[in-house]
Amino acid sequence: MEGLRLWLQVLALAWGCGGMGLAHLTATAPPAPAQACSEFSQRSCEECLRNVSCLWCYTNNTCIDYPVRSVLPPSSLCSLSNARWGVCWINFEALIIAIAVVAGLILVSIAVCCCYCCYCRRRSRSRPDEEEERLARKREERRLQSLQRKHERKMKHDEIRKKYGLLQDSDNPYSRFENE
Repeated sequence: MEGLRLWLQVLALAWGCGGMGLAHLTATAPPAPAQACSEFSQRSCEECLRNVSCLWCYTNNTCIDYPVRSVLPPSSLCSLSNARWGVCWINFEALIIAIAVVAGLILVSIAVCCCYCCYCRRRSRSRPDEEEERLARKREERRLQSLQRKHERKMKHDEIRKKYGLLQDSDNPYSRFENE
């Protein structure tokens, strides 16, 4: 028995109930068997909805078993505007509308994300072509500028050679340089 108490204390510490002590764990009784939903009729909505298998109808203040075979309770059982399930502050009509709006928003956001991703992918595929063209133009411009500068340098060097008499004949560029 002492080993069981020690084991219960270890479990209580692991679950975060260490401050409550062993008395709290041993004093709790096993849960009572589920009561029939009809027993909560003519009481309150909160008491009825503590059992998740119950449905509260405000028209006649009755607590009935939720019809699990159909998704929505039939109107012969209770109208949707007066039926409550899960919480008392929202009726089935509002719950259906809220779920439909949330589902619609999720679907629209997924569609927008898909379209945006497809558009970006298509745009990114076409963009490298434009980028490559732009880079090729810049490369060609740099090459032409380089050739122009090279030509200008050659002309300048030729002028300097001509000025000092170092310009060689164009027909025999490998002739020997002669000093006078």
